[in-house]
Amino acid sequence: MNARLFLSLASILALAQPSSAGPTTPKGHLIIHGGGALTSDVIDRFIELGGGKNGHLVYVPTSLEDEPAAELQTVPDYLRPQAFGTVTLLHTRDPKIANSDAFIAPLQTATAVWFSGGRQWRTMDAYLQTKTADAFHAVYHRGGVMGGSSAGATVQGSYLVRGATEGNHIMMAPGHEEGFGFLPETAIDQHAIVRQRLDDMIPVIQRHPQLLGIAIDESTALIVSGGVATVMGKSKVALYDSRLWKDREPHYFFLEKGQRYDLAARRRLP
Repeated sequence: MNARLFLSLASILALAQPSSAGPTTPKGHLIIHGGGALTSDVIDRFIELGGGKNGHLVYVPTSLEDEPAAELQTVPDYLRPQAFGTVTLLHTRDPKIANSDAFIAPLQTATAVWFSGGRQWRTMDAYLQTKTADAFHAVYHRGGVMGGSSAGATVQGSYLVRGATEGNHIMMAPGHEEGFGFLPETAIDQHAIVRQRLDDMIPVIQRHPQLLGIAIDESTALIVSGGVATVMGKSKVALYDSRLWKDREPHYFFLEKGQRYDLAARRRLP
């Protein structure tokens, strides 16, 4: 078994460390979409934050089951690739390729990255602890927008839920528990209300109480900029904060469309 599939002790401990604020806060933005159809307000925001005609979109389809064709025509229409000045499809399942300078070259000029749906473990198996993962973070930190739907939402958290290769019904899978961590100290689930998944996050937060659980419904997105998360789309987002669990049922509360949340302070904003 490839040792890189398993979390090191240092990686596990890192999940529990508080995130830093101030100068190290990324300049970029996150669009974390819960699956299903993207509403126009969400995709408009992605294009705007990604620079539009002055921007460079990199589409990452690695979570998909089928091997994607290399042609740019496989970039989905819902992303409106014609709205960007440059479009690149970036894909491999080989970590050695993902660790090469040639492979990450498009990310040096990327202003927008979109991770496909599918199974999140495929993306993490290919890119975790490679130069590609570092390059993704570099896009985010220099001001780009990182987006993704369904599996492409979950990979943006620090703790990877539903990462088991055996099936997505398993919430915690040893060896597949690490996401990219664009949003530190979080575990992100998707299709939350439509697929009746709201209770699935509770055992994860019970085991890892330092994490903020985030469960996003379909056709809904959490937009993160400057440490503030805003709900866009059709439905709502459930948040799981273990500090609030004493004498509280259920173990989550909702953010509705348009509501904002301070992620560092863990409080709703007016």
